Amino acid sequence: MKFDAAIFDWAGTMIDFGSFAPMGVFVEAFATFGVTATIDEARGPMGSPKRAHIQAMMAMPSIRGQWEAKHGRAPTEADVDAVYEIFVPMNEAVAPKYATLVPGAKATLDALAARGIRVGSTTGYVRSIMKGVIPVAAEQGFLPECIVCADDVTGGRPGPEQMFLAFEQMSLNPGAKVLKVDDTEPGIAEGVAVGAVTVGVALSGNIAGLTPEDLAGLPEAERDALRAKAAGILRGAGAHHVIDTVADLPALIERLEAEG
Repeated sequence: MKFDAAIFDWAGTMIDFGSFAPMGVFVEAFATFGVTATIDEARGPMGSPKRAHIQAMMAMPSIRGQWEAKHGRAPTEADVDAVYEIFVPMNEAVAPKYATLVPGAKATLDALAARGIRVGSTTGYVRSIMKGVIPVAAEQGFLPECIVCADDVTGGRPGPEQMFLAFEQMSLNPGAKVLKVDDTEPGIAEGVAVGAVTVGVALSGNIAGLTPEDLAGLPEAERDALRAKAAGILRGAGAHHVIDTVADLPALIERLEAEG
């Protein structure tokens, strides 16, 4: 087997180790409406388009109950829109500050280039949020051929539309051998939906939710348990393979291509 392309997710996969940029913003956006959301609740739907993410949070019993108590009625789609309208400009301001590449990401990109593997991307961020992120990542050497944002299609993850648009923009034929690399369940699911070889990222992403320093400081047994937890969730979403971070991707590709 020879891979033609790799489609990467952004936050938690290629940038923003631990996927921290959106978390506080979700919490702050709900707080604006008198609702207290936890970081765990904010992380739950990660990988989804951000409006869908807010919609999923709004359906959580604690958040829904607080909304009803505060506003005297159940939350509506208009309320989801209202929180989203607060969220987007907040995230636009914060996201570029978290756009540092995951350690080893640049070396991985170089290794893929050496093997003739093209690089594209999809993201749960909308275009206005990515506007500030793209130049920061590009300065570090990450500028994929395509950047398909959540609002570039009518239906985003976990469906296949963003992946199909990535294929179209990269002129990949239907028989192309493609890897999809992601740290979230919806991001893995969109790869499964188009028949890609899916690679879950266990320790740099949303499920682990730790900085490199905090991860390195864990006792080995706790780190192993966290890896096993993340791997189980990602495999449950359809990941064919699970690695710790994108730094491990070249070795996986070498093995898979050798196996044919």
